[in-house]
Amino acid sequence: MRSDLFDQTNLAKQSQERYILQNPQMLRVALGPEVLAAKGSMVAYNGNIQFHHEKAGSVGKLAKKILTSENVSLMRCSGQGEVYFADSAGYINLMHLENEGISLNSRNLLAFDANLTWDIERTKGAGMVMGAGLFNTTVGGTGTVAINVVGMPVVLDCSRGPVFVDPNAAVCWSANLSPTVHSSMNMSSMLRGGTGEALQYVFQGPGFVVVQAFEWSPVAAG
Repeated sequence: MRSDLFDQTNLAKQSQERYILQNPQMLRVALGPEVLAAKGSMVAYNGNIQFHHEKAGSVGKLAKKILTSENVSLMRCSGQGEVYFADSAGYINLMHLENEGISLNSRNLLAFDANLTWDIERTKGAGMVMGAGLFNTTVGGTGTVAINVVGMPVVLDCSRGPVFVDPNAAVCWSANLSPTVHSSMNMSSMLRGGTGEALQYVFQGPGFVVVQAFEWSPVAAG
């Protein structure tokens, strides 16, 4: 059979690397050490692989999952073989952590080494407002994190002054940054129906924030 589909570009890549991008929208991970991944993100695998629901791990973390909008639904992938991950044809980026951490929107989290720690954090000032994804997931330690970005992202330097970002477009940011919440809504805007851009994260200090070319639909906190 002849087809451009069988071009070398589309064939499974051969590599000794644990994490490799098969293409910009598909990730292959070689198992041995376990991986945690977003539920439903596995698109193919080979070898002897098991997939199990990942429990919250602590009462405090479980309570956060129940009470917040940050619905971190993970599966544990274990065994020997290779697993292919993708999510809605989003663009995958790898971040290699060395005893450090990142904060991110759980809807942009694709997969990460199981030895990394994760938790759910509340954004400062979020108690004054409702919803808008004002909780984020933190991942830390030494290992690799794969994030899934809708469209092509931009990385903004927060050390030059305050950076304002729509919470539903923020992908991830340096763990040392502690964003606050800013409301640009005034009474006049409310009476006229508003602009749909009422709340923003405010980042300032040495670090970065990644912004995607898409805004997730807001999910109200429980």
